[in-house]
Amino acid sequence: MRSIGEMARDSGLGVSALRFYDRAGVLVPAWVDPVSGYRWYEPGQLEEARLLARLRRAGMPLADIRLVLAGWSGADTGLVRKLLTAHLRRLERGLSDARGEFSALRALLDQRENVMTSLRTASVRLSVAAPGLADALDAVRFAASTDPELPMLGGVLFDIEGDSLHAVATDRYRMAVARAAVTGHEGGRVQVIVPTPLAGAMRALLDGEGPARLSLDGDRVTLEAGERQAAGRCLDHDFPDYRRLLPRPGGRRTVVEVAAFRQALETGPVRSGEPGAPDLSVLRVTDGGAVALCADADDDPDRVAVNREFLLAALAAGGRDRLVLELGAPTAPIAIRRPEDEGTFSLLMPVRLES
Repeated sequence: MRSIGEMARDSGLGVSALRFYDRAGVLVPAWVDPVSGYRWYEPGQLEEARLLARLRRAGMPLADIRLVLAGWSGADTGLVRKLLTAHLRRLERGLSDARGEFSALRALLDQRENVMTSLRTASVRLSVAAPGLADALDAVRFAASTDPELPMLGGVLFDIEGDSLHAVATDRYRMAVARAAVTGHEGGRVQVIVPTPLAGAMRALLDGEGPARLSLDGDRVTLEAGERQAAGRCLDHDFPDYRRLLPRPGGRRTVVEVAAFRQALETGPVRSGEPGAPDLSVLRVTDGGAVALCADADDDPDRVAVNREFLLAALAAGGRDRLVLELGAPTAPIAIRRPEDEGTFSLLMPVRLES
């Protein structure tokens, strides 16, 4: 007999997926321990699990997967072949439709590029307190993307307007925003994307208490602190409109003691997904207003799953002993805020659970 962990390792299906397919009656374990509830599988079920993993990766509907598994070992494979052919045709039609839609979107983008005005400008000079900018960079750099396919996200956005500099970073799955006060900027809104390595070099200069000077000249950005400076070229891209991604007010808020919450995350229950997928922490707000980690048996409909590594990084970037967690619907981003500063926060996209 194979344990559920062994079956997950050898089949390509995660433990949570195996539990889901058991409850759905698609791949039922040969024996379940009546005391512990632990699932055990016969050796012959490994082939079924691997087949199920393939069908799942191909996006086949659950109703068709049931029939494929039921007919796989039979002498007449006609139904299985028809189901596979029908699903392939659906995928091909969907791909053709998607190509048509993307062609139309590209044409619209080409038109918009001819009329949109860039927020980048030729020359800006301003002053910013070194501790304020250091704090802002510390709060956001962890969320910058490392995906070479998305170079416009490979840095920190400096969004300057009025007396504020908002630092923003995102890799699509998380976003961090922080504000630093500036003086000396009297023009309109300006945006530049500072590459991640240059943002790190800037942060290394900001170890004093005095003012720092930020200069923008075309595609070049320079930060001076005392007698030292860090300078380089900005990324030649436009950053997405992050203001459209900000969460709506609301959700359940609770204050957490960061040290205790980190320990609970590091030692508490996790959900393991497919091989190579991140560990998930599943959160819920108790009736008393505290955040609790959900075990597998906890089926609270308001529970929210999140990448545990991302959550730990956001807690560290928060830079406070106490932080506010804001949880909305299971499909809404999780917000991590500083109690005294609503303008500095991280957003983490939730992860859909199998069941």
